Amino acid sequence: MVCKTGETVDAFLNERLRIIQSQNGYRFSVDALLLADFVTLGGEDIVVDLGAGCGIISLFLAVQKKPGFVLGLELQDELVSQARRNIALNKLEEKIVIIQGDLRHLPISKGLADIVVCNPPYRTVQSGRINPDVGKAIARHEIAVSLDAILAASTALLKRKGRLAMIYPANRLTELFTKMRRAQLEPKRLQIIYPDSASEAKLALIEGRLHARPGVKVLPPIIGQGDYSL
Repeated sequence: MVCKTGETVDAFLNERLRIIQSQNGYRFSVDALLLADFVTLGGEDIVVDLGAGCGIISLFLAVQKKPGFVLGLELQDELVSQARRNIALNKLEEKIVIIQGDLRHLPISKGLADIVVCNPPYRTVQSGRINPDVGKAIARHEIAVSLDAILAASTALLKRKGRLAMIYPANRLTELFTKMRRAQLEPKRLQIIYPDSASEAKLALIEGRLHARPGVKVLPPIIGQGDYSL
């Protein structure tokens, strides 16, 4: 059976993708789609998707941007199962592989990736109530992984001049840029996301390049959910 009890199958990209998700557990947000759309790829690029979840970013990239290959790394059993079934459901077995593992102890060869993509947990353990649902808690708070660990893994995985693409809270950009530079990842592209035209920014899309010179390109802002809605 492709879809298990307690799961839904939802269509995206004008029904070009069908995604299995938990009905009441962790479900991906529009942030994942905005990040996938932000990523720039070449036809032969190898992508590593850190914290792949149900596989939404890997699947989006494979269908929309057609890289050479996508390798997703996911820690949680349930999400690994969903991601692998989503790959089969969309007949993308030749383009995507999901590995179960911890990015703090990489089960992937170093220097493999042209681009690393990551939609990380946004909140420190000290900020806000921890969700009693373990899957939701790990996705939202830095329980199983920290920003430092993500950047260290990205630096290890990337080829020289390879790129990291992330989405992150706008109010933590100073912290992010400082730590990126410590990890030898120079911020090169930035796009700010606003809930509406009258509100402060909530999120930002960032691309950093390994061992690059300083100089960041600031792209036009995204208002609301951009071209996507869930």
